[in-house]
Amino acid sequence: MEIRKATLLQKLIQQGEHQQQDFKFCINDSRKIAKSLVAFANTDGGRLLIGVKDNGNITGVKSDEEYYMVESAATIYSKPAIKFETTQWTVEGKTVLEVTISPSPEKPHFAKDETGKWIAYIREGDENLLANRIQVEVWKKQKSPKGIFFTYSDNERFLINYLLGNHSISLSKFIRLAHVNRYKAIDILSNFVLMGLLLIRPGQNSTEFVLNHNFEQEELETV
Repeated sequence: MEIRKATLLQKLIQQGEHQQQDFKFCINDSRKIAKSLVAFANTDGGRLLIGVKDNGNITGVKSDEEYYMVESAATIYSKPAIKFETTQWTVEGKTVLEVTISPSPEKPHFAKDETGKWIAYIREGDENLLANRIQVEVWKKQKSPKGIFFTYSDNERFLINYLLGNHSISLSKFIRLAHVNRYKAIDILSNFVLMGLLLIRPGQNSTEFVLNHNFEQEELETV
């Protein structure tokens, strides 16, 4: 663990919480920290500053105790385990523990909740959100040596034509409008996201899928 003094830390705190930075006053539950670690690993990576309140005030922590709580979060309550690095900052006699997580090549990562269920999270702005089922499927397909099996049939054509005339669609709406079962709808949407034809727009209440207008529709017709 590297120990450093506080010049750069103040600049980091001034940025506030954002896509790649989160403040934690303290750690009293490794499972809650696992949620943040998983969200960073599944998205763009980031850092936790432990011993900092949401308003940016430094309270400090006992770094050894906090380190072992983070280690438990990364290894016991995260699946697969998450690699992290730590830096210990000293500010006016107070210790801030910085935990850095890189974007993971092993995604999806899952955090174990209070009921024992394993849940995937992503980072969106300054929030940790549940990863959509389609995103999880995309990650799994990216890791699969088999690749994907794709046909541009009536269901796929309906989806593209719908999005050419509408801004977005959700999984439930696609199932309802195209009269496909949930398994097939997930397969189609995840294939299109993986191919770069659709973009995922996560939200608190609903995840929407929008057309990536950089693609050429004529290319699909030749598949």
